[in-house]
Amino acid sequence: MTERLMLLDTASLYFRAFYGIPDTITAADGRSVNGVRGLLDFIARLVSDFEPTHLVACWDESWRPSWRVDLIPSYKAHRVAREVPEGVDVEEVPDLLSPQVPMISELLGLLGIPVVGAPDHEADDVIGTLSTQASMPVDVVTGDRDLFQLADDEADIRIIYTARGMSRLELVTDAVVRAKYGVAAAQYADFAVMRGDASDGLPGVAGIGEKTAAGLLAEFGDLDGIRAAAGDPAVALSASVRAKIVAASDYLDVAPTVVEVVRDLDLGEVDAAIRPLSATARAEVDALTAEWNLGGSLARALKALG
Repeated sequence: MTERLMLLDTASLYFRAFYGIPDTITAADGRSVNGVRGLLDFIARLVSDFEPTHLVACWDESWRPSWRVDLIPSYKAHRVAREVPEGVDVEEVPDLLSPQVPMISELLGLLGIPVVGAPDHEADDVIGTLSTQASMPVDVVTGDRDLFQLADDEADIRIIYTARGMSRLELVTDAVVRAKYGVAAAQYADFAVMRGDASDGLPGVAGIGEKTAAGLLAEFGDLDGIRAAAGDPAVALSASVRAKIVAASDYLDVAPTVVEVVRDLDLGEVDAAIRPLSATARAEVDALTAEWNLGGSLARALKALG
């Protein structure tokens, strides 16, 4: 079998699982387990359909890293439930989902799926690093468009996009990004900077939408080229667009660092190979099946993982 690495944007998946399955499904102690069971079903489906030989659950050690907030204070600000001075702000998470997150982490470990995060970084940065350093083809599973910047047909890095649901997965390659947005995947971060993203608290360049952003990137190559053109009266550029780019200078100074995923974290050695469980791990997993009421979801995941 050809080796292939699958990287899970884990929080993206367990949030989707939580909202897609009734929260009335509970463990013996009364905790809802819909997010746990849903994530197991997602893993079973993904592994069965795409046949990775290696699998990593990428984790948000910080869902809102301080260095990104220092650059753009509005970054994900609308999702803060409680600010933590000198620490990681508490994200707004449904009450019934919060207790399931440590359960998910424990179960992934028992299944032999490494849970990998990095201090003061998001799962996106872990994904960016592991995909860049991989010596095999990579599938990135996420509902976050920002990760389209990683698509690379030459390196065989694809995005399995979940935003439309697990029954309508979209396989995003560099060619798909070009067809859909009119920019190369390598230009997508600059495209996102200009367009902005309300869901992440990124204002974008006022008055510059997707069509204009794509046109500017087609003409000038990247954000640096666009800014240079806006600052050069000799370059043919509409007065309106020039004024908008210049007016957004402070934002454009910092936004690329916020939007671009980190690709050079020191994550150490990650053993991501999918392999059968040891007898001890299988016994622990079987015990949790009853205790946490995991039903057929765990059985399906175990079957897919071999």
